[in-house]
Amino acid sequence: MSETESAAGQSEQADITDYNDPNAPWNQAWDQEGGIANWNDDVIKEFRENSGKVGGAYAGGDLILLTTTGAKSGKRHTTPLGPLYRGDTMFVSSFIEDKYPAWWYNIKANPQVTVELRGKTYQATGKVLEGAEYDEFAAWMLANHPLLADFQSKVDRPMPLVVLTLDGEG
Repeated sequence: MSETESAAGQSEQADITDYNDPNAPWNQAWDQEGGIANWNDDVIKEFRENSGKVGGAYAGGDLILLTTTGAKSGKRHTTPLGPLYRGDTMFVSSFIEDKYPAWWYNIKANPQVTVELRGKTYQATGKVLEGAEYDEFAAWMLANHPLLADFQSKVDRPMPLVVLTLDGEG
């Protein structure tokens, strides 16, 4: 995967250059009654039933399931995310506008995570980037990922950046 593929990892979505594009996967409507949690449940189920492949807005894209331990609850939480790469370094971010995502806080409190990728499950370590390390990585990301740069231009807080290091299959 190249360093400049979209946030969902989809080369077919490469023509989406604006964060607000209504055709972008992150701007798709979900059942408001069930909320995003139920939408995620359906994606997780489909991912696991099809060895990491899903349809809909993320069809053909690279997707992971990131399982973290709740910073407050201690419960395990699984979230589908589109991984990005800087060379061999896998990282994730988020398009949540008003706050950092729960998985970011969870990794900050407990960096041991599980990553499901292409039908395989890995134990992994998540590292929340901060300080000078964040600044350097964010500068590279903004220069190489137009969608993330567009999103960052629309929010007042720094984007969350987490590097994921796969420890081995579990």
